Amino acid sequence: MLLLNPKNYQDRNYPDDRSKEIMLKTIDWFETKGLEKMKADYRSREFTYDFAQFIQKEGIFETLFLPKGYGSEDQYYSTYRMYEFSEICGFYGTAYWYMYHVSTLGLDPVFLGDNEAFKHAAVETLRKNPLCAFGLSEKEHGADIYSSDMKLYPQADGTFLAKGSKYYIGNGNEAGIVTVFGKVDGTDDYVFFAVDSKHEKYECVQNVIWAQNYVSEFTLHDYPITDADILSRGAKAWDDMLNTINICKFNIGSGATGIVTHSFYEALNHAAHRNLYGKYVTEFTHVKKLFVDSFCRLGAMKLFGLRATDYMRNASSEDKRYLLYNPIMKMKVALQGEAVHEMLWDIIAARGFEKDIYFEQAVTELRGFPKLEGTRHVNMALIVKLIPSYFFNPGQFDAVPRIIDARNDDYLFEQGPTRGYAKIQFHDYRLAYNSKDLPNIAIFREQIRAYEEFLMVSGMELKDQMMNDFDYLLAVGEIFTLVAYGQLIIESAAIEKIDDGLLDQIFDFMVRDFAVYGLDLFSKPSSTKQQQDACLKMVKRPAPDQKRFDTVLKDHVYSLIDAYEMNA
Repeated sequence: MLLLNPKNYQDRNYPDDRSKEIMLKTIDWFETKGLEKMKADYRSREFTYDFAQFIQKEGIFETLFLPKGYGSEDQYYSTYRMYEFSEICGFYGTAYWYMYHVSTLGLDPVFLGDNEAFKHAAVETLRKNPLCAFGLSEKEHGADIYSSDMKLYPQADGTFLAKGSKYYIGNGNEAGIVTVFGKVDGTDDYVFFAVDSKHEKYECVQNVIWAQNYVSEFTLHDYPITDADILSRGAKAWDDMLNTINICKFNIGSGATGIVTHSFYEALNHAAHRNLYGKYVTEFTHVKKLFVDSFCRLGAMKLFGLRATDYMRNASSEDKRYLLYNPIMKMKVALQGEAVHEMLWDIIAARGFEKDIYFEQAVTELRGFPKLEGTRHVNMALIVKLIPSYFFNPGQFDAVPRIIDARNDDYLFEQGPTRGYAKIQFHDYRLAYNSKDLPNIAIFREQIRAYEEFLMVSGMELKDQMMNDFDYLLAVGEIFTLVAYGQLIIESAAIEKIDDGLLDQIFDFMVRDFAVYGLDLFSKPSSTKQQQDACLKMVKRPAPDQKRFDTVLKDHVYSLIDAYEMNA
């Protein structure tokens, strides 16, 4: 079974009992709490203290967050198990997922940093208070991470006083470790340092949103800082900030996948038991189409995420392919989640507004995911730098298997300077696309060739077009993203033993999406005649196959009717 089902847990073959125990205990905690209490807390905006207490009691963040060499003797950091825990938290509610997500964001600068003594002290702090916070954003600067009004002011005795405010900081009300990014006054040096949200010189000003999760504004009023509190400084602090985001934005795609999976079950159950005009809703032709499309898109999200996990775990100084797949996980998967949710809402209509189900809160919460840790625009501007190397300069790499073992994901904490992004090489994407002889994948290959033709006829002019028109950059980048997305879906489908009928149906929507993006690029005012001709070759229709469609509907979609319903 591809989708998460807490009532029929699929063993992910972890190498140790502890990993599976964490997942099962977390599921049990949510199911014991029940939907009614969860919704009551959501409506009253009750901060998730109960979840924090559970996490602390079970030592879950210690197991998930700490790299090898810290905590227990058998400790290791695994993106594979982080993926599933993130998905489970998203499945039950954004407030729980957010508490998890910003805690790992807040802790990672510690273990990326240079302060060994603080790393060991952080382990003890985490055991007492598992909540952490990542103090990066500022109200007046937003995503402009080059600017910072948070300063460390040097004192005569060699210490510092921290002054300034941070804005939009999750867990800033309760975090035992708040890692703060700023500058040393009188220098150009960036600095990462740590503070405690309960210190008298730390003021938690407000929750800047009207929600259950706490997204704080905080101010440091001459907060005393010594060298013992400084995690990194100078260029290293800058790199650690970006590398923290590189590690943690991966959570956004898995969290979104969890949210949509829960909504999918609710929508399917509702439609299957609702009779209109003498028919069950699941019998209507347009509903069948919406369910197949939503299931295939959701399945693609899961397949991509599982495969991207392998590349995160396999990362090294010689293999940085994760720096493409990671922003796709954050951006593409989260946006696909929104698309799936809209389809499901079209099916259940007014039911999606009702207060007693998970769906209505997911409508609001899911839309925030693509906006976290860099907007679509920021991530796409990064991704398009990789187009030349991805398409025209493939490297040689050993095949990467599904990585489920107890290895520590060492390189994530050793990423080093954030330079040379455009020089990253990839294995030949054609290997994946040529591994399957399916009708829609064959059409998709034709569309890729048309995109390659577009790139060739564009030449150096394309760079200027994208630099002068961000809308053009987005259009070019959407197609590139789709190609890489499809590549990992095919690779993952082989590992997960997905049948060819379902894979071909997945590429039915992929072909349609490619055509939409191609037409959009064709329509841009700055597209040349040669570019327009290449774009029109991308506009193709998928191969229709009613038997395949009916099989996917029966065996993969409608077989899940009543497979999951959350405990009341």
